[in-house]
Amino acid sequence: MTRTTETVRLTQYAHGGGCACKIPPGELEAVVAELRIRDGGAAEERHAAGGRDTADGDGADGELIVGLDDGDDAAVVRIDGDRAIVATADFFTPVVDDPYDWGRIAAANALSDVYAVGGEPLVAVNLLGWPREKLPMELAKEVLRGGLDVARAAACHVAGGHSVDDPEPKYGMAVTGLADPARLLRIDGGRPRLPISLTKPLGIGVLNTRHKATGEVFPQAVAAMTALNRDASRTALAAGARCATDVTGFGLLGHLYKLARASGVTAVVDVAAVPYLEGAREAVRDGYVSGGTRRNLDWVRPWLDPGGYSEDDLLLLADAQTSGGLLVAGEIPGAPIIGELVPLDGPQLRLR
Repeated sequence: MTRTTETVRLTQYAHGGGCACKIPPGELEAVVAELRIRDGGAAEERHAAGGRDTADGDGADGELIVGLDDGDDAAVVRIDGDRAIVATADFFTPVVDDPYDWGRIAAANALSDVYAVGGEPLVAVNLLGWPREKLPMELAKEVLRGGLDVARAAACHVAGGHSVDDPEPKYGMAVTGLADPARLLRIDGGRPRLPISLTKPLGIGVLNTRHKATGEVFPQAVAAMTALNRDASRTALAAGARCATDVTGFGLLGHLYKLARASGVTAVVDVAAVPYLEGAREAVRDGYVSGGTRRNLDWVRPWLDPGGYSEDDLLLLADAQTSGGLLVAGEIPGAPIIGELVPLDGPQLRLR
């Protein structure tokens, strides 16, 4: 049966949705750890032989100053004294049914990785997987149009890309940007006594899960996901911040745990100060919780002092976000302060 673009629900063609379909963080870290071990051995051999240690592949030009070590949001390579290249890629299955909105969300999410390390996007290329015998190509055009419009709003060029015939629709971008190597936002830059700021409310994941199950549309979630993290990044740099990450598939607790672990501190969250989108608590109450969110919570439990909060509270804090806000170690004008970093004492995460 031929399906018109008006009757297609894109989320029904995906096993997961948005950043909730990420590989579980524990499994992913085990793979990346093996790569770090192998790379570290190669670096030691080069150093012993008197060669230049670039911290990346043999013979590579430039200095890799942000890479695999702590799970930063993008790679950063210094090319001279005050310029560095930022590189990242991000794509996922449909998180909403509207193809244009999905394109906008995916593009904003990919660009966010550049902003999360303090860079400015310069050029992007599209990454598209499309089941061409199942879904009209008119829908693919709308997805690409959404991505192009967001990239234009970010003053980022879009120059082609790559597409494949895929059983499941997927879209995103590979993005290259520029940064000042002396003014980066790194995941390992947190220090005790710094406040923790969050620039977008949580709840995107549970609202998207409800949308996929029921078809209900949540404009507040779409607005949050399509908002660029550009201003938050610039404001963080202007305020002197040196530590940040964005909140995506591993949830607030997952990304905050990675930041605290890399920085050697304990992160304390004031649960009452955490902002949520309208309808998020009701979605958790009604059971619209993705498997990715539950895996996030299971992953951080060994390092979490839950402070007596309910399972619903913990699930909201672990909610798998798509194109979420920046989590910044420092005070950012206009963003709520949701906690603080303190000297490492017991669990890496503590709720109060």
